[in-house]
Amino acid sequence: MHAANDGRADVLWFLPTHGDGRYLGAREGARDVSLSYLRQIAQGADELGYYGVLLPTGRSCEDSWIVASALAPLTKQLRFLVAVRPGLMEPSAAARMTATLDRISDGRLLINVVTGGDPVELAGDGVFLSHDARYAVTDEFLTIWRGLLAGETVTFQGDHLRTENGRLIFPPVQKPYPPLYFGGSSAAGMAVAAEHCDVYLTWGEPPAQVAEKIAAARQAAEAKGKTFSYGIRLHVIARETEAAAWEAAEQLISKLDDATIAKAQETLKRQDSVGQSRMMALHGGSRDKLVVAPNLWAGVGLVRGGAGTALVGSADQVADRMKAYIDLGIDRFILSGYPHLEEAYRFAELVFPKLPLRATTGRPASNARNDGPFGEIIANDLVPTHRVGAH
Repeated sequence: MHAANDGRADVLWFLPTHGDGRYLGAREGARDVSLSYLRQIAQGADELGYYGVLLPTGRSCEDSWIVASALAPLTKQLRFLVAVRPGLMEPSAAARMTATLDRISDGRLLINVVTGGDPVELAGDGVFLSHDARYAVTDEFLTIWRGLLAGETVTFQGDHLRTENGRLIFPPVQKPYPPLYFGGSSAAGMAVAAEHCDVYLTWGEPPAQVAEKIAAARQAAEAKGKTFSYGIRLHVIARETEAAAWEAAEQLISKLDDATIAKAQETLKRQDSVGQSRMMALHGGSRDKLVVAPNLWAGVGLVRGGAGTALVGSADQVADRMKAYIDLGIDRFILSGYPHLEEAYRFAELVFPKLPLRATTGRPASNARNDGPFGEIIANDLVPTHRVGAH
C-alpha cells in the first residue's frame, strides 16, 4: 500500500506509444515512435529521477506489456505503469504476466486497471458489454487476479468469469502484488476502485471538480474500510516565463483546422466513459473556451481522447498549481508534454526544484567519486555552481 498524503508527491512521465511530435493533429513535426525513441525517453526519465512512466493502452498504441518488457532491462530505477484490460485479458494469464514482469524488473511494475470506454473499439476487440457490465467484469477479474498473485488457490464463480483451483507458481516481487491504479468517474467505477485498488486516478479537471471527485472516491473507499492515494493525469507546458509557455501552447495546436477538431470531437462523443464526457465538457470543442482554470488549458482535448488538459505557465506558476492539487490530497502526478523527450528534461529541470517531492522522485544521488559538473565548463576552466531550476 502507499504512504498517506504527507504534503509531498511523486511524479511520473509518459511513454507516447501512440505517437509523438511538435504539433497536435499534424504530420508536420511528427516522430517515428520506435523502440530507440522510447528508450531515449525511458532512460531520460530514469536519469532525471521520475518515479515511473505510464504506458497507454488501446488499439491506437503499441502493446504496453511488450514495450515495458523491452525497456525494463534498459533502466535502473524507473517504474512502469502498465495496463491490465478486464474483458480483453483472462485473469490467470494476466496474473502470470504480472508476476513475470515484476520479477524481471526487480519489483518495478505498477498496474493500471483499464476497463475501457469506447464501445466501437471494444466491439473490435470482441467485447459487447454495457458500461456497468464492463465494471462488473472488472470486479470479478480483479477478485481472481488479486487472489492468484497473493498466493491463494482460487475457485471463483461469477456472472461473467469462472476459475477452478487456479494458482500461480512464480510469485511477484512486490507483496501481495504490484500496486493497482484505477481511474473511473462513474459510480460503478468508484465502487470497483474502492473494493480493489490502491491509487485512485483522475484526469486533470479544475481543482474544484477534482476536490469533488476526491471526496466521492474517499467516501466510497471509507465505506469499504479503505483509504486511497490519489493521482492526477495532466500535460505540462512549463517555460521560464508565462508568455513563453502560452506561446508554446498556441504553437502546439497551430496546425489544427476546424474540420479536424470537429471530426475528433464526433469520434470522442461515441464513448460512454463518464470521465471522457467530463473532459469534453470543459471546452465543448471550441477554441474560444480553452482556459478552464488559472493556468489550466484544455487545448490538448480538442483532438486527444483521455487526458485533455495541460498546466501552462512559468515554472513557478506550474509548481504553484501542482501544490494546490497536493493540498487537495493528490500525491502523484502522471505528466506528459510534446515532444515527450525534450519536455521530460525541461519539466524536471525547471519545476522539480520547486516542488515538495518525495525521496522516490528526483535525480538519484551518485556514488561516483567524481560526479562531474552540472552545465558546461565556463571558459574551459570555471565550474558552474549551485545547481537550481531555471527562473
